[in-house]
Amino acid sequence: MKILVVNCGSSSLKYQLIDMEGEKLLAKGIFERIGEVEESSVTHKVNGEKYVVKAPVSDHEQALKIVLEQLVHKDYGVIKDLSEISAVGHRLVHGGEIFNKSVVITEDVIEKYASCSSLAPLHNPATILGIRACQKAMPGVPMVGVFDTAFHQTMPKQNYLYPIPYEFYEKYGIRKYGFHGTSHQYVSKRVAEVIGKPIEDLKIVTCHLGQGASICAIDGGKSIDTSMGLSPLGGIAMVTRSGDLDPSVVTEIMERENLTAKEVNSLLNKKSGLYGITGLNPDFREIELASYEADKPKATVAIELFTQTIAQFVAKYAVSLKGLDVIVFTGGIGENQVNIRKKICEDLEWMGLKIDLSKNEVRGEEIKISAEDSKLLAYVIPTDEEMVIARDTKALVAGEV
Repeated sequence: MKILVVNCGSSSLKYQLIDMEGEKLLAKGIFERIGEVEESSVTHKVNGEKYVVKAPVSDHEQALKIVLEQLVHKDYGVIKDLSEISAVGHRLVHGGEIFNKSVVITEDVIEKYASCSSLAPLHNPATILGIRACQKAMPGVPMVGVFDTAFHQTMPKQNYLYPIPYEFYEKYGIRKYGFHGTSHQYVSKRVAEVIGKPIEDLKIVTCHLGQGASICAIDGGKSIDTSMGLSPLGGIAMVTRSGDLDPSVVTEIMERENLTAKEVNSLLNKKSGLYGITGLNPDFREIELASYEADKPKATVAIELFTQTIAQFVAKYAVSLKGLDVIVFTGGIGENQVNIRKKICEDLEWMGLKIDLSKNEVRGEEIKISAEDSKLLAYVIPTDEEMVIARDTKALVAGEV
């Protein structure tokens, strides 16, 4: 069974084609700047080779058509005909309280998913465009939706309710939902396999660190708390997102700058975080490098804030878990930025965590980085969210669940 995994953003379309026999990646790529007709292009990768195609498109339907053309291309195609695609798995961002697991996509599912759009106005409408584009290009091919929020639906009520009037939860569904669920799910299961213990016996904190970043407390394979909240804005400070704030900060800025709710939301999502503190380019690698320069004190403060806050969340979740066995680093920063991992682990030495500095130098590979005499285990586990989506898609289409 070959499964196409699709992840649509407002102006992008990421994809992977996976042969589920052996779980082999056949091709992957990203279509960027959809709607910017003169700038749009697709970068397609097969066996380590990269093919860039400039393609003026105005919408996701046109972009998907060109993506499918790459998969059957006469020179570097990986399938002969689109009929070889057995199913499509879609990454869906916000399912509210309606969806607590992956589902086969029907018109009823699309309608209910659309009703959650107020909780993720940038993401949900874009993914619906991707679903419609796939339905039109591949009529009759079954499709599955896998939700970022579903993994966190096991959180107990005291961990997802906000201390605001309860009526706002009842009327509008305002509560903590959490995100990066497929990543937290994948790496927690994988680290249990690597350690050789049943996940039911482990207390794990997973740190998904990238452009967006979140921490998750996982007890016996179930999410019991996570740092992101109603939206992907909450939790730790990220590259351009503020993370958690005193609510008065928001109202004070709105009043002093005469900003609308939409404008302040944009400010906190796109102009805050480490970028907001430093004024440097919103590239984590550049900000980290600047933090080692004597004339860039803001960058130093920003990196210290970033690493310390992550360590604080790990410690907080050790309380929620009533113990801790293993910490996992994943995501672009978590997998590759060795000094960031080192700083976080140093802040947790009081908990008995010691890292092996030579092993911690490894980038982008699955490895244990805790020292042999460490009381806590620490691992780097590269995430594979697309594989989670593909596995759920296969299971639902094949009637295995």
